[in-house]
Amino acid sequence: MQPARNPKSKAARPARSSRPAGPTRPIPTAWIPLLHVEDDLNDRDLLQAAVSEAGVPFRVFSAIDAEMAMGYLSGAGIYSDRSRYPVPSLILLDLKMRRVNGIEFLKWMRAQPDLAHCPVIVLSGSALEEDVRQVYACGADAFIVKPLGFYALVELVNNLNFSWFVAPQNGPTETNRLFPV
Repeated sequence: MQPARNPKSKAARPARSSRPAGPTRPIPTAWIPLLHVEDDLNDRDLLQAAVSEAGVPFRVFSAIDAEMAMGYLSGAGIYSDRSRYPVPSLILLDLKMRRVNGIEFLKWMRAQPDLAHCPVIVLSGSALEEDVRQVYACGADAFIVKPLGFYALVELVNNLNFSWFVAPQNGPTETNRLFPV
């Protein structure tokens, strides 16, 4: 007498076809628009490379100065197409720029009612207490001294993703509007 087969055993399962079940479709991926306001080309390129290395879902839009960033955020000219130039979920702002500096940009931005919700993180080579005080007085959400070295920047990018966009496992689901649990 043979023992009864377990229906969950491999022998009892029908053979799988080696063909895919249907046509493969690209899986849409969500990404987070980030505006990087930085006048130094090397710093812009380094941030792009760090985002790529970190594998975070940021899509970085760069503004070479505060005036360009104001145009972007206002949706002026070429920036009027919001499907191509979305309102950012986070702004990384250099403090020391030519013409319009980070402080002036912050004052302008915080005076725009439509942009009040957008977090701004100032990235600066300066750690002067007066700069930090002034940045927070003008409405910045955070102040970070630019890290030294590429992998320190990659770590910073990862921390930005986890701190601003990834909901804590035991936290409320509304913590992360872009990626609900």
